[in-house]
Amino acid sequence: MRTEEASRRQLMNRDLIEALVRIGLIVFLVVMCVRIFAPFANLMIWGLVLAIALAPVHQRLARRLGGRQGRASTLLVVIILLLLGVPTVLLGISFADHLHGLYSAFTDQTFAIPPPRPAVAEWPLVGERLYSAWQAAANNLPALLEQNQELLRDMGRRALGAATNTAGSLLELFAALIIGAVMMAYAEPGSRALGRIFSRVTDPERGPQLQRLSTATVRSVAIGVIGVAFIQALLLGVGFLLAGIPAAGVLALIALFTGILQLPALLISLPVIGYLWWLGDGSTTMNIIFTIYLILAGMIDNVLKPLLLGRGVDAPMLIVLLGAIGGMLTGGLVGLFIGGVLLAVSYRLFMEWIETDEHSTTPVPAQEESLKKPDAEF
Repeated sequence: MRTEEASRRQLMNRDLIEALVRIGLIVFLVVMCVRIFAPFANLMIWGLVLAIALAPVHQRLARRLGGRQGRASTLLVVIILLLLGVPTVLLGISFADHLHGLYSAFTDQTFAIPPPRPAVAEWPLVGERLYSAWQAAANNLPALLEQNQELLRDMGRRALGAATNTAGSLLELFAALIIGAVMMAYAEPGSRALGRIFSRVTDPERGPQLQRLSTATVRSVAIGVIGVAFIQALLLGVGFLLAGIPAAGVLALIALFTGILQLPALLISLPVIGYLWWLGDGSTTMNIIFTIYLILAGMIDNVLKPLLLGRGVDAPMLIVLLGAIGGMLTGGLVGLFIGGVLLAVSYRLFMEWIETDEHSTTPVPAQEESLKKPDAEF
């Protein structure tokens, strides 16, 4: 007996050691793969998001091209790069010319600030301080710049850093578009592989449902958040151009990022309306028309988001919106999509668990149920 027990313990120890060695090797491989893949994670996730969001357009284009997936993805990316790249280059050239003009005006000492109107001093809270600072800048700008050198230098560094980050984000977006094109060209085998992963993690019945839910959530967030922000920025940019607002393209770009960050676009349109009334050259009628247009364009996201966000998703719009905002606050723009997917999938799993628990309850027999009814219901 002691010999059998000792051999049994020896076998258990050997199996335990082998299992620990295998688990250690798996953990080592996972950690090393994550470390190697980490520098490309954001780029690959962005490519996957763009591939999912553009999949319907890609499939329509592929059908018109005779089912050629690679040619359709290449043509789609070229069109998008032209639509985004050309305005971006023109906006960059305009912004560079604007900065060069400001620098030339400063060096030639020809830059001048018009004096403020007396009505500025009557603004609530900040009117008097703004009027005095504005008047000082209009009377003696070099002295004001000399007094605020440190502040201006710090603002310049922040502006340069913001411009550098914006340029890097645009380059990352263009690279993600190319990766997304490759994913769209191999969409069918990739979708089958992803379906097998979902089925392996869950089960063959629930896996395809979660795959469809994840795809619909990513597409909904892409259209309901980024699409709405783009439409709103385009409408505001057109209004800024027609109203003759300086640096209209820059303000439209700021409105785009404001919409993606889920901030109200009125933060951009209301100061522009104030500029129209206090410093603009238009008539009262045109100012009223542009004011109504900019207010409506600044609030159009309240109409478009309920129509587009959460469309086709088997989860409430509030769940998708909370997941998108929470994910963006914790993980940036990539977290915008990951948060929405995680919260929607978790909500669906939780509801399925509740429904399964309700269906698994044993029904009450008819005789016992009739005995439980009150006399008034006979």
